[in-house]
Amino acid sequence: MISREPTIERLAVAKSLLLTPFGLDESDLSHILGRIKAHRVDEADLYFQYTRSEGWSLEEGIVKTGTFSIDQGVGVRAVSGEKTAFAYSDDISLASLRDAARTVRSISAAGQTRRVQTATKKIARSRSLYAGMDPIATLDSSTKVALLEKVERLARAKDTRVAQVMAGLAAEYDVVLVARADGIRAADVRPLVRLSLTVIVEHKGRREMGSAGGGGRFGLAYFDDAVISRYVDEAVSAALNNLQARAAPAGEMTVVLGPGWPGILLHEAIGHGLEGDFNRKGSSAFSGKVGQRVAARGVTVLDDGTIAERRGSLNIDDEGNASARNVLIEDGILQGYMQDAMNARLMGVQPTGNARRESYAHIPMPRMTNTYMLAGGKSPQEIIASIKKGLFASNFGGGQVDITSGKFVFSASEAFWVENGRILYPVKGATLVGSGPECLKRVSMIGNDMKLDSGVGTCGKEGQSVPVGVGQPSLRIDGLTVGGTA
Repeated sequence: MISREPTIERLAVAKSLLLTPFGLDESDLSHILGRIKAHRVDEADLYFQYTRSEGWSLEEGIVKTGTFSIDQGVGVRAVSGEKTAFAYSDDISLASLRDAARTVRSISAAGQTRRVQTATKKIARSRSLYAGMDPIATLDSSTKVALLEKVERLARAKDTRVAQVMAGLAAEYDVVLVARADGIRAADVRPLVRLSLTVIVEHKGRREMGSAGGGGRFGLAYFDDAVISRYVDEAVSAALNNLQARAAPAGEMTVVLGPGWPGILLHEAIGHGLEGDFNRKGSSAFSGKVGQRVAARGVTVLDDGTIAERRGSLNIDDEGNASARNVLIEDGILQGYMQDAMNARLMGVQPTGNARRESYAHIPMPRMTNTYMLAGGKSPQEIIASIKKGLFASNFGGGQVDITSGKFVFSASEAFWVENGRILYPVKGATLVGSGPECLKRVSMIGNDMKLDSGVGTCGKEGQSVPVGVGQPSLRIDGLTVGGTA
């Protein structure tokens, strides 16, 4: 059997789902884009999308919900300067494309037309980071239900204090096709799965919670017995730790962040401030600081959409550009920002493969993929041993960030009090308060234990949500403010 090059194969799959059933072909796309480009616009594109998703949830020992949905549509965009005109429709037809094209042409300067040379069709450079499978079909419905029931049995068998178990399983098959006025054609077939688990424990009238889970761009068979057992161990352990947690102290102190998911603080407090749109507008705390020191020595931060099978990875971004491994901060020096096409053009730089949109009904903007800090040379035991009095935050819940100032507030969902280099007891109600740029400068020890999160992150920006990844090694940060309950 002869297989086609992955990029060609993805284009064929996308066309079979998004063009052929509606009587559309390449000549129709070129015609619509030509009508838009005939007016004075800098960029124009068509973004077709087909999404099939399924979800199952278990609570109180029974599978309470099972959902299945299909969505498809097309977004039509024209960009002139820093102005964007956008129209979308769930009706994929030549008539709706013509209507949308007529709408977005209004952005052109004074409605003037110009003669346009037909763009030569080109296939976008791409990567092959995950299999183009339909993850929904990788397990049958009865096996999916049995998987959730097994999660509950294992959690309840772990400890008699487990009072309630809630588990969810989700799978998505997402196919996108990008047609640009410059002749570029690109497509992606994006599988995505996630298993989530929340455990509530109860003892002497006190109830506490612990959560775990993971996923990525692969099939549901990933969730084998070993993976499920690890999630159960993490969730039950976190809940039991919180059950015996004491009130968290407050004040300025040394804080150690654990590896992996605590990188969500890095994502929120620093990552958003390195997105191109905020910096072009001068509204980020990092605006105009490329080439300057913005963090302690040893701090290197990347956004990398090229890691195989990761939740935040993409073969192409949502403008058809190949994903990339972008070094944002290197040894404390700011190297650059994450860019989509429009902001890159206006800032005189190249796109970085970070244009993302929630769906065909949304415009793209600069967004993170997998954002993480590289490892240093200290062992996590050495970092803990260095603390006279302070907090070890091993897991995080929600938080808030002001992009302009970089100030953040984050709640630790699992944390421990440390004295004289020893972890003494868990604490509850710890809140970290600070400034992202200042926080980076106060990193005094970087662990050798860098890891990525388990695949659970979803990032929100301007009303749009996209899957992302985070990661970091253990970090010691000096002089961070902790709001406690003690």
